[in-house]
Amino acid sequence: MTTFQKSGALFTDLYELTMAAAYFDHNVTDNAAFSLFIHNYPKNRNYFVAAGLAETLNELADFTFSDQDIDYLKSTGLFNDNFLSYLKGFKFTGTVRAMPEGTIFFKDEPVLEVCAPLIEAQLVETLLINTIGFQTLIATKAARCIHAAKGRTLIDFASRRTQGKDAALKVARSSYIAGFSATSNVLAGKLYGIPISGTMAHSYVTAFENEIKSFEKYAETYPKNSVFLIDTYDTIEGAKNAANVALSMKKKGNALIGVRLDSGDMATLSRQVRKILDDAGLPDVKIFASSGFDEYKIADIIKNGACIDAFGVGTKMGVSADAPYLDIVYKMVRFKDKNIQKRSPGKINLPGEKQVFRQTDEKGRFSGDTIGLKNETITDNMIALLEIVMKNGRIITTPPSLDEIRKTFARNFSCLDDAYKKIVGAAPYPVMISRQLMKIQNN
Repeated sequence: MTTFQKSGALFTDLYELTMAAAYFDHNVTDNAAFSLFIHNYPKNRNYFVAAGLAETLNELADFTFSDQDIDYLKSTGLFNDNFLSYLKGFKFTGTVRAMPEGTIFFKDEPVLEVCAPLIEAQLVETLLINTIGFQTLIATKAARCIHAAKGRTLIDFASRRTQGKDAALKVARSSYIAGFSATSNVLAGKLYGIPISGTMAHSYVTAFENEIKSFEKYAETYPKNSVFLIDTYDTIEGAKNAANVALSMKKKGNALIGVRLDSGDMATLSRQVRKILDDAGLPDVKIFASSGFDEYKIADIIKNGACIDAFGVGTKMGVSADAPYLDIVYKMVRFKDKNIQKRSPGKINLPGEKQVFRQTDEKGRFSGDTIGLKNETITDNMIALLEIVMKNGRIITTPPSLDEIRKTFARNFSCLDDAYKKIVGAAPYPVMISRQLMKIQNN
């Protein structure tokens, strides 16, 4: 079962509360609709992977102010007693439509829309931008790594350098959605049911009198589940030592799973290590590699003929090093019975409650999207991507399992042409605006 720790309604920016207090004082309480979308692509990005919806809905269903929250807000001196009394009974009662987690989407497309009384819709802005934005950022980075790896196994090694424990957990979950096979984060394994994986550190090797002794002792403890780190002293000698221990294990009916490289010219070293293992009669022993990998380094090392079966992908994926944020925004698009549009230069948004329609060809491959109005009709070869997931503040759909979300991504990614997945220089995916939406945009 997926577990999320709820943050409470104070996870919001101050101006959300001061605006809410002013709305309350002046009885501005009509329904409003807000769209959550990404304005622009970061460098070399050409698509996004929707992630974070499960946590978002979980948070919205319990978006309340505790007595301690009210006491704190009172202590600021910014809010009157009538507004604080209103907050005591606050509950999110809105409707949410969203793309399922794992869905591929593109800039300007609403990944989520909220329709709720204005104060409610306003107060959840920070939560939505933070939760959907971060997890979408990481899932997208992880998907690029998956594409670069060309079928090789990827494992999340990012926990120790992400910005905090919560980020590490979300990185493990988001990268698993995008196709990573496992995580080194044991807590993420427990909370989300993600397979866990790990090898050994250099400190383990140096704790023994010599390298071969460290391998032997580890194999005694884990005769069926050993991966030896072979670059502590000399990678080639380490590979030979690993092969010798592996052969001893084989005589006892056990098997070495693999060896890990963590430094040096890994393309060249991996070929040399592969030859040592193969010559020793150990073709099934895998070669793992770690240290500074992301989609760029993975693609480069494969291009250079590396004999690597799996990559531990850490820091650069876990912080999305080349693109550490998304230009994700949450804008009011309708209030009362009027469509709303921000017209600031460079920040224009599409008005009205919307739907995203995806056109597919005869083989089910994505051929183009159209952003239209919520109630527009679609043709037979189009799919409406935004689904109602919450009504009256209650989750109305059965939450998919993490493995089901993972399958949603895999289906989506397989239907996206490789021309749009290139790590550098990808073709722009066609996204159009419907005539009806264009008409109200130009009014």
